[in-house]
Amino acid sequence: MAKFKIAIVVGSNRRESLNRKLAHALGKLGADKFDVTFPRIDDLPLFNQDHENDLPASVARFKADVNAADGVLIVTPEHNRSIPAALKNAIDWGARPYGTSVWGGKAIAITGTSPGAIGTAVAQQHLRTILGAFLGALVMGGEAYVTFKPDLIDANGNIADAGTRTFLQGFLDQFATLLGRLAPAQRAAA
Repeated sequence: MAKFKIAIVVGSNRRESLNRKLAHALGKLGADKFDVTFPRIDDLPLFNQDHENDLPASVARFKADVNAADGVLIVTPEHNRSIPAALKNAIDWGARPYGTSVWGGKAIAITGTSPGAIGTAVAQQHLRTILGAFLGALVMGGEAYVTFKPDLIDANGNIADAGTRTFLQGFLDQFATLLGRLAPAQRAAA
């Protein structure tokens, strides 16, 4: 069976982001099922509707990267009990101009990590509302809150904790199953 192409969008533009480390570890963990890309969001200009008919090159690249993927895995921190501004900006650019949204019908899985006890629960809920309820994405059910601990990811970029690795493998397997169920409908629509 061919691998699914997924775009892993990291909701942080911080170079040493815990979520960037988790995103790369997830890419490695799912390598048997997914070919992954990491679309950049750190170079997207602040959304301005005045520029949506002549998209900046970075926005056109981001939209093309998402469009080319079978699904999107969002790995995000939580900022002030919501989603980071950089991620919201990417979502807004991806949705515009009207009629060209990359999100409608796109399969999306959401996770994130934080040292806090509830991980990124509130940010994930906000993403479900924005992407699923408003923009028409097919957001995978199930929740994946990961508490970040210093030994979560080893020096080689792998999930080191066996229990967390098993949990996240199940999460990725669930996403692959969703993509497999959607694939025949997507081929028929093409």
